[in-house]
Amino acid sequence: MVKGPGLYSDIGKKARDLLYKDHQSDHKFTVTTYTSNGVAITSTGIKKGELLLADVTTELKNKNITTKVKVDTNSNLFTTFTVDEPAPGLKTIFSFIAPDQRSGKVELQYHHEYAGISTSIGLTAKPIVNFSGVVGNNCVSVGTHLSFDTANGNFTKLNAGLNFTHSDLVASLTLNDKGDTLNASYYHIVSPLTNTAVGAELTHSFSINENSLTIGTQHSLDPLTRVKARLNNYGRASALIQHEWRPKSLFTISGEVDTRAIEKSAKVGLALALKL
Repeated sequence: MVKGPGLYSDIGKKARDLLYKDHQSDHKFTVTTYTSNGVAITSTGIKKGELLLADVTTELKNKNITTKVKVDTNSNLFTTFTVDEPAPGLKTIFSFIAPDQRSGKVELQYHHEYAGISTSIGLTAKPIVNFSGVVGNNCVSVGTHLSFDTANGNFTKLNAGLNFTHSDLVASLTLNDKGDTLNASYYHIVSPLTNTAVGAELTHSFSINENSLTIGTQHSLDPLTRVKARLNNYGRASALIQHEWRPKSLFTISGEVDTRAIEKSAKVGLALALKL
């Protein structure tokens, strides 16, 4: 894919990943193995309170076509076919969930040096149509995300965003929920050598006149171990430590505590991802 402004989903992604990725209060175990013919088999188990969830995913890559099939504990079958670069800059994705006959969807993504476009349509008689587009370059870009329900003729999503990228910082501004929510985020690399970065996200809801602020940081203790921490204006503090004990195999311990009710038990999450 050519370099460019990326897709609309990339706006604010750096800050979101720093503040929220890998923070969890569940217990998760993932094992990925590879067969002799290149099929990747991933088994995942998650414990959410008293609830146990599991799924098995198989993934096969053949030239520029990737086939992914996942079965979960509810006997749902998720199937995705991805074709990379059938034409320069283009990606085609076809997905459906069995036995849900209304879940079929076709998505097209196009990456250009000065634009990024993603559009999808449900394979039903009255589908939901999604469109997102970004124009700009590697430094500045603007975009929009629309979702239209043909069944009732209404827009279910109407968002707009602005993104600014420099060598060591990314700043983003988005207007979501049909103009009701304003979101500003900031990501700054403090030290590339230690992967040290800080980030913040400020959200304002016009309908209820409420603000929420989350700040966070990350730092690598060594090339294989990193720590992250975040705090929001509601007094919830979270932290995690993640160690890569073998290539692409990660062990993560995370925790969250309510500083305004310190007598309550802290939430602790564990995640183990193995690639064999």
